[in-house]
Formats: sequence, structure tokens, C-alpha cells
Amino acid sequence: MATVGSSCLGCPMDPVLKAVTGRWTTTILWNLSTESPLRFGELMGLMPAISAKVLTDRLRMLEQNGIVLRTQKSTIPPEVSYELTTHGQDLHQALRSLHEVALKWNAEGWVPGQGFPEDQVARAAE
Repeated sequence: MATVGSSCLGCPMDPVLKAVTGRWTTTILWNLSTESPLRFGELMGLMPAISAKVLTDRLRMLEQNGIVLRTQKSTIPPEVSYELTTHGQDLHQALRSLHEVALKWNAEGWVPGQGFPEDQVARAAE
């Protein structure tokens, strides 16, 4: 892998971040990380603003990437549940760390697209 200074070209994190970010994707991963396995309806209940189509699309994408396991039982009606694969469970600590950062930043008044209140930024610069 080519490196320039302390950055790397073709960083191995980029494809991973693309696979686990995006609208609703981190929320799905967080829910499966903390309350797995979950059925489709249970996931919908935890995210009432998501549409069934978007949830289906995100779950399929995560399944294709080997992050989420879909299990279907041969019952009538079929019972389908979702959980993190072993590789998906590798994300648990990273998700927990990001969750802690999000709580800290929110408590400090961070606003997406606007940053931190000016007094916080000014104090950090001193």
C-alpha cells in the first residue's frame, strides 16, 4: 500500500466505512449489536421513521457484505430474524466508542453541519 506522509492511499478503512455507514445503516447495526437477534417487525418498531423498503434494502446490503445474518425458519408464516455475523460483531466496540463520542459531543452542544458552540472551540484553541 502506498503511503504519503502519515496518510495512506487506498486506505483499507474506506470500503469498510462505506459498507457500514449511510442513512439508517448505523442505527440498524447499533440495534443488532445491542439487542440481537431481531425480527423485521422488531427492527421496524425500534426505528419508526424508516420505511420497510429502506430497511429491507439496508439489511440486504449488510447481508451481502457478510455483516448481518438472515435466518428464516420454515414456519407458516415464515419467521425471519437478523443478527450480526461474527464479522459484524467485530464492529461492536467501534460502534460503542462512536456512541460514547456522540453522547459527549451532544452534551457539549455539537450540531451537525454547524460544529460546536464558539466558546467550546475558543477554549480548545487556548
